[in-house]
Amino acid sequence: MLDKDALLQELSFKALRSSGAGGQHVNKVSSKVELTFNLAECSVFDENQKARLFKKLQNRLTKEGVLMLQCDESRSQHKNKNIVISRFFELIEKGLLVSKKRIPTKIPKSVIKKRLKSKRNLSEKKANRRKPDLE
Repeated sequence: MLDKDALLQELSFKALRSSGAGGQHVNKVSSKVELTFNLAECSVFDENQKARLFKKLQNRLTKEGVLMLQCDESRSQHKNKNIVISRFFELIEKGLLVSKKRIPTKIPKSVIKKRLKSKRNLSEKKANRRKPDLE
């Protein structure tokens, strides 16, 4: 279904210095990995798949149709690269899923009767709390 090898060829990676605390190691090692994927120029997906991905990932894409993901969880650049690749494939697979159309079901008569009965009981309970009319 999903040609992961062909997709990997279209990804580009950049190693950056990670932010936050960590002492000397963080200041001299580029362990953060940034993945960029140009969905607009991708040759792996057909037009329908691209349209579905553009729609599902619209809040994650740049104006040019580029998806950018980054990871700096680990101190190892290789681990971060593996993590960001797995996140990317997860996103793409979720984006390509076609959700089933919901078929509305009929409400059973017993459920309707039960609801109306509970409403009647509640209104009677509240009516019993009122002071009786002196007429």
